[in-house]
Amino acid sequence: MSTSLSFDGISEFVAVAETHGFTSAAKRLNVSTSHISRQIAKVEKHLGVALFARTTRQVKLTDAGFNYYQHCQGLLDGLAQANEEVSYQQVELTGTLRVSAAGEFAELYIVPVLLDFAKLHPNLNIDIDFNSKYVDFVQEGIDFSIRYGQLKDSSLIARKLVDRQLVAAASAEYLEKFGTPQTPQELISHDCIVAISDHWRFEHEKKEITVKVKPKWRSNSGRSLVQAVESGMGISYMPQSSYGSSLIDKSVVPILEPYWKKQIPTWIVYANKQYLPARARLAIDYLVEHFKNWQDA
Repeated sequence: MSTSLSFDGISEFVAVAETHGFTSAAKRLNVSTSHISRQIAKVEKHLGVALFARTTRQVKLTDAGFNYYQHCQGLLDGLAQANEEVSYQQVELTGTLRVSAAGEFAELYIVPVLLDFAKLHPNLNIDIDFNSKYVDFVQEGIDFSIRYGQLKDSSLIARKLVDRQLVAAASAEYLEKFGTPQTPQELISHDCIVAISDHWRFEHEKKEITVKVKPKWRSNSGRSLVQAVESGMGISYMPQSSYGSSLIDKSVVPILEPYWKKQIPTWIVYANKQYLPARARLAIDYLVEHFKNWQDA
């Protein structure tokens, strides 16, 4: 084992450790898989210890590799932060900002703001993935995500972006055919339009009411949900802004208004790590500033 100081191969090692594979690490660093293999071999030879246990299906850290990774991760984060702080006053962002978002709100309201942000930083690329699936920030290289409602993963950091009003609605055609429910409990006998959860939460006299509804139509696309409601497929319960113009032009009719749950937050969510790239920090601040006086409509 050599005790001489060398940073060669450290970024490749961390990439493999975080993505669990040589090919995925190569994709993250935009280099060849053979380059990754050579660099890992150099590091292991330099240290005189195996850092990974390799199988045909996956690559796992050895105990020695895990301990080494913990030190290297902090080293690279500190170096990147130091580099950014030195040049921070210039605020010339480069690289790719990767964002995960879901729902009509993100498409209608988040995208225009990020387009403005991109114009301010012409050397910055932006990659937005519209998907409601769970995000592995480290493995997928996501800088932050846009999510609304109750957050389950307490290991993440969440900054509130806006509060949104939930609205229950249906088409006049559906209500005429099946009747208008007067309480949330009556929804169990109705067809419902569901985005993610089929457990709908209402409020009445400061008490929460949860109803498990029957999905007639389920989708993670906000536009398809609105189309389903307008066509008379069933009853929906979504943030007001997700309906677009449907409430204004009376394509759908609000119902159960005394029971609507207030103040459903939309969050900017990112990994709980010491170092957050400048591109992510500035984009998050830009979004928060833009939406500070936003009203759901």
